[in-house]
Amino acid sequence: MRILDSTFKFLTFCGCWRPDSWSSPCKRIIYHMHTFVVVMLINTFTLSQLLDIILTVDNADDFTDNFYVLLAMVVSCCKLCSMLVNQKNIATLTNILTERPCKPLEQKEMDIYLKYDKSAQTNTIHYAILVESTCVCITLTSLLTDFRRKTLTFRAWLPYDYSPPMLFYITYVHQLISLIIASILNVACDGLICGFLLHICCQIKILESRLKRIAHKPDILNVCIQQHNRIFDFAVTINDKFRFTIASQFIMSTLVVCFTLYQLTRSTSTNAKYIQLALYMCSMLTQIFFFCWYGNEVKLKSRELVNYIFEMDWCTLDVNVKKALLLIMRRSTMPIEFTSAYIISMNLDSFVGLLKTSYSAYNILQQV
Repeated sequence: MRILDSTFKFLTFCGCWRPDSWSSPCKRIIYHMHTFVVVMLINTFTLSQLLDIILTVDNADDFTDNFYVLLAMVVSCCKLCSMLVNQKNIATLTNILTERPCKPLEQKEMDIYLKYDKSAQTNTIHYAILVESTCVCITLTSLLTDFRRKTLTFRAWLPYDYSPPMLFYITYVHQLISLIIASILNVACDGLICGFLLHICCQIKILESRLKRIAHKPDILNVCIQQHNRIFDFAVTINDKFRFTIASQFIMSTLVVCFTLYQLTRSTSTNAKYIQLALYMCSMLTQIFFFCWYGNEVKLKSRELVNYIFEMDWCTLDVNVKKALLLIMRRSTMPIEFTSAYIISMNLDSFVGLLKTSYSAYNILQQV
């Protein structure tokens, strides 16, 4: 049984997930080389932008022109590091969902699983279309303007003179390839985390389906208890292993929205530049919105479990079953909640707070 198939294909492309079929030593070496190239592309591009701010930028307009892209690249570096470091944890989380007691046991449970997994993959594909549309817009705008003027798509400090045609072409292509790989990496990482959150909701629905049959199949009680414990352990692991990834995304999204708004109001460029900035801001907002939306869904679903158990036909249940259900209810009174580095809860209120904070920071920036 495979989960989040399209998401793992994106991870494979970004060098973060070697396919199981590539198990031979030769293929392992080839994939490690691919990973190394991806790491070098993203980090060198990020470093060139950072050095530009430190060594070259001397006014507010140049700073904002560089900074909003640099922030996204820093997040990409954090996500790349997180995906590479947590490969074993990702494999463990995947195995939890594909093994008992979380594995679907009958057709109705399989239907629930397929519904949520399809939803997760559909979200990832739609998100990828939005992000790559932004990259296409940036690329086309640059080819029609910057490339003709022999200027780079993004500001960068480089330790060599790139005015010779060959060096310019190499540097220009390096920036665009790095941008595209970083964008796909963001899609893969966000799709994975949000996919795991959706699968928590899926497991709660499967648990409800099993509890519904408990009056006729009392022996399924042990499976329900094990599954409930596994759901909480699964959620704790995600919150622990990806907390800094979510935190960096939350902070950077706030700053990116602020600086992109500033760019939109100050830009005197073509309409294509406005479309590019608008798509870029939509992509960044969608990233954090996914975390907040599905974090909120997990919290609501885990709360609903208490009401679902309360509404069961308790009169037909055995005393031991009732005691076990009471324990499940008691634990479920504290809902599963995802946080940004254990500080900010990932819910819709946090998303609204992010928008307010971004707008406040934008107003301050306007007055500088």
